[in-house]
Amino acid sequence: MPTTLSTRSEAPTLPAGATLYKLTADIGAAVTGLRLGGDLDAATVRAIRRAVLDHKVVIFRGQQHLDDDTQRAFAGLLGPLTLGHPTLASRTAGAVLEIDSEHGRTDSWHTDVTFVDRPPAFSVLRPIVLPDYGGTTAWANTAAAYQGLPGQLRLLADSLRAVHTNRYDYVRTHQREPDKGQTGRERHDARAHYEEFRSTTYETEHPVVRVHPETGERALLLGQFVSRIEDLKPSESDALYRIFQDRITKLENTVRWHWELGDVAIWDNRATQHYGVSDYDDLHRRLHRVTVAGDVPVGVDGRPSRSLVGESTAYLSFAG
Repeated sequence: MPTTLSTRSEAPTLPAGATLYKLTADIGAAVTGLRLGGDLDAATVRAIRRAVLDHKVVIFRGQQHLDDDTQRAFAGLLGPLTLGHPTLASRTAGAVLEIDSEHGRTDSWHTDVTFVDRPPAFSVLRPIVLPDYGGTTAWANTAAAYQGLPGQLRLLADSLRAVHTNRYDYVRTHQREPDKGQTGRERHDARAHYEEFRSTTYETEHPVVRVHPETGERALLLGQFVSRIEDLKPSESDALYRIFQDRITKLENTVRWHWELGDVAIWDNRATQHYGVSDYDDLHRRLHRVTVAGDVPVGVDGRPSRSLVGESTAYLSFAG
């Protein structure tokens, strides 16, 4: 039985001087007047965690003082950190993953690293280089999407399991038309990034609906790492995937953020998907991400996820 957080009236509050405001009805908030770092007291960390659980993604403004070390130190207050990525060693410096448009774009709806059996609990993202325009990120509330399903579809989703793999849809940069402004070197780098991403194969079977270990909410667990829904014909799997995924990305379930340097986004990876919008032509965009280790998802029936292919211990047990 999941542990449910305290009621809102008992929930921890942000310290004096910090202001939180909602961005949409169902997802997203922004906070001003709070300086992130590894020296925050336990009460403030609890309040930040609660805000992220409530709003799914929270943007902290005015964090220009952060660098990789202090970003990592802050993220470590939320829990043990993972390695930056299971396969992208050339883009990873310990716990920090470099997300750089020169090596490919993340313009598909996904939840981070669902191809392993313990996807991250939280992701902490900080922009380093931003284009003159565009470069936005969108998030979707997968718990609200589940709640919005008709009753019979919820019952169906509760019973399904899906296979997630890193050898599927997420970074098929080499299969796209080359960007008009992309040089031969950039195309080579994008292809190398793709090959490195899938250099070690991971496959994991997850419940389509997971029960959140902290809030007790039910949330859809899908995204572009899904290769198939189990026990269905490919055409049936594709049709059901699209029905559920379209509910997740319904505009009312989403929020879109226009980055500024100094912003830091923290989201609950167990109740969201996100999408790096490719709306900046051939301009440069680079962000650094740190992820907090998560738990094995558990379905409505109590069955946990199970790894089918690939050993992720080194990724999950990283300490640094």
